[in-house]
Amino acid sequence: MVVICPKCKTKLKVDDGKLTEAGSRFKCPKCSTVLLVKKPPPAQEKPMDNIKILVAHSNPAIINEIIPLLNQNGFETITASDGIEAMVKAIKELPFLTVIEVSLPKIYGFEVCKRLKARPETKGMKFILISSPYDKNRYRREPESFYDADDYIEEHRITGFLMDSINAFRSKKPDEKKEERVEKPAEAPIQKKTEQKTEPEIKPAEKISAPYSDDKIERARRLARTIISDIYLYNTAKADESIRKNTFSSVFSPEIKEGLKLYENRIAQEVRDKGDFFKEVLSNFLENKKKSL
Repeated sequence: MVVICPKCKTKLKVDDGKLTEAGSRFKCPKCSTVLLVKKPPPAQEKPMDNIKILVAHSNPAIINEIIPLLNQNGFETITASDGIEAMVKAIKELPFLTVIEVSLPKIYGFEVCKRLKARPETKGMKFILISSPYDKNRYRREPESFYDADDYIEEHRITGFLMDSINAFRSKKPDEKKEERVEKPAEAPIQKKTEQKTEPEIKPAEKISAPYSDDKIERARRLARTIISDIYLYNTAKADESIRKNTFSSVFSPEIKEGLKLYENRIAQEVRDKGDFFKEVLSNFLENKKKSL
């Protein structure tokens, strides 16, 4: 810690390990004044607010669906529309629970969960990941990695499962495992292993000359994030390995092509003419993910 001599105003750096609660004496090297420096009391950990819930989602319609449900059940709610805002509000407000969209902009929801679980002041916070699978029939299983989240609910099942999930982990003991709510899917067919060749890393897409506030463009980016996050969450280990080796686009070529086809079918040509938002989202995801691996 740093203390200031009251006489000559010299700043002194004091080793915290040498301090005691009763106080330790130090002599100012400039004016020889003897200082009594006491060990500061340990910072008290601020408790989580057990009635406050953070809802972090990029789609206002989903937020408007969740908020009344939580309010009717006696919870106080705060909201965030991107990953950075969710991080800031979670640390500042300390809600006991964060309901967070997997594919949030700026920082993906699963990354927010991982970062906050690693912080001492938010490690006890509960998380429910909300996913919006671009193919509901294909992803009939839980993702490979929860990123330490306490539960996972598909977006179209929020109304039916959210309160059950909250009540379940509020009442269960810490060592109890989450109950399975849906049937397990049939095992995926075994794919033949093929030799993967290293390919050049995907370069970021050209930046849009000016930011668009058009809701249709945000919808395009949201769909692209949903597709990319689905590919990653349901194949985490394989995706991480391919990102390290710069082979993601070849390893997941069928999934990317399928997702791009869906993207082009759902996003109007006039919107796609404004920018390659699918490539932008994919490039940014791979670039940021590689830095964290």
